[in-house]
Amino acid sequence: MRPVKNFFLICFFLILTSSISLGGDNVKRPNVSGQFYPSNPKQLSSLIDTFFSQADVKPLNQHIDVVIVPHAGYVYSGPVAAYGFKAVSKNQYKTIVILAASHYFPFDGISIWQKGGFETPLGLVSVDEEFTKKLVGKNPKFYDEPSVFEQEHSLEVEIPFLQKTFKDFKIVPVLFGQPDLKTIASFASALKDAVGDRDDVLVIASSDMSHYHDDATARAMDKKTIDTILAYDIESFWKGCDARTIEMCGFMPVTAALLYAREKGLDRIEDLHYANSSDVTGDKNRVVGYTSVIIYNSGKQTKKKVAANESEEGVKPLAQAQKDRLLTIARQTMEEYVRRGKVLDVKEADPRLSEEEGAFVTIQKNGQLRGCIGNIIGRGPLYLTVRDMAIACSTEDPRFSPVKDKELKDLHVEISVLSKPRLINNVDEIVLGKHGVIVSKGAFNQGVFLPQVATETGWSKEEFLSELCSQKAGLPSDCWKDPATKMYIFTAQVFSEKEEK
Repeated sequence: MRPVKNFFLICFFLILTSSISLGGDNVKRPNVSGQFYPSNPKQLSSLIDTFFSQADVKPLNQHIDVVIVPHAGYVYSGPVAAYGFKAVSKNQYKTIVILAASHYFPFDGISIWQKGGFETPLGLVSVDEEFTKKLVGKNPKFYDEPSVFEQEHSLEVEIPFLQKTFKDFKIVPVLFGQPDLKTIASFASALKDAVGDRDDVLVIASSDMSHYHDDATARAMDKKTIDTILAYDIESFWKGCDARTIEMCGFMPVTAALLYAREKGLDRIEDLHYANSSDVTGDKNRVVGYTSVIIYNSGKQTKKKVAANESEEGVKPLAQAQKDRLLTIARQTMEEYVRRGKVLDVKEADPRLSEEEGAFVTIQKNGQLRGCIGNIIGRGPLYLTVRDMAIACSTEDPRFSPVKDKELKDLHVEISVLSKPRLINNVDEIVLGKHGVIVSKGAFNQGVFLPQVATETGWSKEEFLSELCSQKAGLPSDCWKDPATKMYIFTAQVFSEKEEK
């Protein structure tokens, strides 16, 4: 370890007396699991899903090289961090370099965790050992000192977001002590050389913004900081942070990321979203600022890939908490209407649940169908569609008598949220078990099967289509062969109370 002068004894004492989180095979155990983010894997996964669903940004088609994201406790900075991770989610990365600042050990240099891996509640992420070899030793102040990662949160909190966004990647954990600008510039150059002509490397700079000013002062200062970054004025950014006229606690890793971006010739910087802690707590006296920024070459498109938060047919996955909410709405609505004849007055603030999407509600009793009605095309907020279909399937399905109060305890609710239907020209496009199908001929003959019908029945494609035509549309069983018959496919997210128990 390269300590700052007069700091060696203090650091040595802290290292000996702290609870070292190093496992076998050089695996770094989490420092702040259960503090900065949930230690329960399901709760952590659901929380990040919620952040993604609320982040009002589309995954970009451009190849993103650099992203700057915050690193505070998830309740404060998670919604802002989600903007950055969601924006880059269409890219495919094999190596992700995480640049973070040391909050506890002010050492002289830059420490690179050289081998092993980092563990979070979502699993283990391996270190890209071949990549780290290209950095360690390139400068006397680039070295592998694992002890400085002890207690640090600024790097760790980014990893669960990465685990939820990408697959099959490795990380390069880098912690900045107190290097001077010359050392940081040397690191940026070494990083560029290590990346070479690869287009599967992402650089993350982890940093919060101003600390503990009143809300008005913080917003003005943070705007100045963001404007300096957007202007690509690295020298003014460094001098301003050093003089504290602007503030980023991770200004050293951010400076390294900006220098790397400039060396790479990246010409586009975008600020995606800014907020501060008062937006969560309401306390405007002492706030901390957060932002997400992306840097890329405006002329370079990403490789075509289905985004982590989109499906092929265009359905945006719902977080588990959102699924639970829809199931609760369906259950409470059905009980209220069956028992009292009243339509439940539902209010919902989640923007994802307010999107217009089609949905079916299905109820089963002792494993047998008891009702199923839906709206294929969304004509209002999803949560209200689910509410209305819950009433319809329990009281208006012509195949069944209305549900009675005494039956409610024996019913299980299933919800299918649908993508927008797409007209097809050939039945070869239909994938059983994946696609729901709508058949339509004339003004009055239309039928639909949800994707799960094929799985539940075991029908062949011909049987599936024949039953759809005859049973659901009232048409000849072979009408699907008629060129005048229109056929549409869609996908569905299907979830039920059975899965929750």
